[in-house]
Amino acid sequence: MNLIIFLVILVAFIAYSVAMYFYQRKLVQPLAEEEFRAGYRKAQLIDIREPDEYKAGHILGSRNIPFSQLRMRYKEIRADQPVYMYCQNGIRTGRAGQFLKRKGYKSMYQLQGGFRTWSGKVRKKD
Repeated sequence: MNLIIFLVILVAFIAYSVAMYFYQRKLVQPLAEEEFRAGYRKAQLIDIREPDEYKAGHILGSRNIPFSQLRMRYKEIRADQPVYMYCQNGIRTGRAGQFLKRKGYKSMYQLQGGFRTWSGKVRKKD
């Protein structure tokens, strides 16, 4: 009996995770680096990684609004302009997109693969 309950919970968790993955991809359009690079200069470029990650290296021109602070700082991002976001590998941007969608943001894009795949100019803070 315990095994059946465990399997039902496991299947429900997997189904929820898969559904969230596809839902987030609908909210935040993933862009290859070339597409991302072509559009982010005309938009708001937001690095949602934590401050220590940002200081270690970030895309030139990005603003750091960590995912952990997004609930307090989302009003710093204009809802009437496209939002280009990135994190280290693309997972946090999906969750950030869900939050921003609830707050009325519409045009959201993410760097496919995250910052770890970026080959463009990088700036480091001392």
